[in-house]
Amino acid sequence: MSEQNKILVRRGVEEVWNRGNFAVVDELTASDVVVHSSPPSDELYGPEGIKQFYATLRAAFPDIHFTIEDQISEGDRVVTRWTARATHIHEYHGVPPTGKKYMMTGVDIDRIVNGKVVECWPIADELSLLQQLGVVPMPEKVRSQAQEKPKISRSMK
Repeated sequence: MSEQNKILVRRGVEEVWNRGNFAVVDELTASDVVVHSSPPSDELYGPEGIKQFYATLRAAFPDIHFTIEDQISEGDRVVTRWTARATHIHEYHGVPPTGKKYMMTGVDIDRIVNGKVVECWPIADELSLLQQLGVVPMPEKVRSQAQEKPKISRSMK
């Protein structure tokens, strides 16, 4: 069963995430599937919620591609470590398009019952995404700015 569950998740990554074939969501998920998020107000409910999320994601990042780096399956759970690469072409969650390429890593834990995903717990390095898009300063810029000596204007001397 564990190997079948991994195949199910891999199919979701390839078909939905990489190809944008949202019709497959209905085949791969239960009608009451929940994607748990932080904060809880961002949770996704049902196949339609998942389709809307991925449609928004692909609209902003049309060339998005996920690579499965590792997968572990035990019992009804599949843990998938992934890397996503894309270019920010359109607005995403209020961030105007930057044209910048990014690479983000994450881990999903999926629970599967009767051959369908019923729950998912995603964890993604969203801070890194925001830094790469220029929305949040990169740590080295913050450090270098903090280490700069304050400039004294002539009028203060």
